[in-house]
Amino acid sequence: MPASYQPHTRGDDTVERTSSQSLDSNMAPSKASVQDVLKAKGSETFTIRPQETLHEAVVHLRDKRIGALLVTDATGALIGILSERDIVRKLAETPGQTLPQKVEEVMTHKVETCTPDDLLVTVLKRMTEGRFRHMPVVDDSGLAGMITIGDAVNFRLTQLEHEALQLKQLIVG
Repeated sequence: MPASYQPHTRGDDTVERTSSQSLDSNMAPSKASVQDVLKAKGSETFTIRPQETLHEAVVHLRDKRIGALLVTDATGALIGILSERDIVRKLAETPGQTLPQKVEEVMTHKVETCTPDDLLVTVLKRMTEGRFRHMPVVDDSGLAGMITIGDAVNFRLTQLEHEALQLKQLIVG
């Protein structure tokens, strides 16, 4: 037998495997945080005082093209949230008498909040289960922003577009 001949061994069957996907890459969207969304959309919030009228609130909602206002006290502390749904419910209860009413009479007093570090999937689950679309973001210093279901969907769609572009570049070269 020539000296250069090597018999077949088990190690010859071991092929180094590579993969374009990993657990980390597949789970990346589930690691996105509220802070990631706020970085993309900004942390501006729109507030109203509890003593203002629903008419004033409706004007703010229209002019800012938003679906909810955070209700804050004189110190800027969050004390409630007023959404389009809250106003529609009150319109049904008191037709023709709704707009002069005070925000504090209609707002949601028990506000669900999240922190910038909360995982996006966790926040979305809470919003879906609670059947609300807006959630204030708070940190140690107070209000840090507001996240909506639309913000989260837009953030995820942008991620998917980026991933698709990366795959296309990988395939095309």
